[in-house]
Amino acid sequence: MAKAYWVATYRSVGNPEAVAAYAALGGPALTAAGGRILARGMPAHLYEAGLQQRTVVIEFDSVDQARAAHDSPAYQAALAALGDGAVRDIRIMEGA
Repeated sequence: MAKAYWVATYRSVGNPEAVAAYAALGGPALTAAGGRILARGMPAHLYEAGLQQRTVVIEFDSVDQARAAHDSPAYQAALAALGDGAVRDIRIMEGA
């Protein structure tokens, strides 16, 4: 079974306090669900049409595990804390 990668980009942050509350709950919820945070932060360098956006990459053992992590009560609580504090794009991709 191929690994899965959760890739999140932050298009905009309107409420940094809400993002901090989300991070305090979301990181532990995702790692408890089997996620391994591989990278997070601002890009070190941009090419092509790259955007200066906070990006997070989390590895899971499978797409099903990543989806279950997202749908878990603990992660849903993190999303509730975030509310409309940020506009994000989240994708779960199967590894090659």
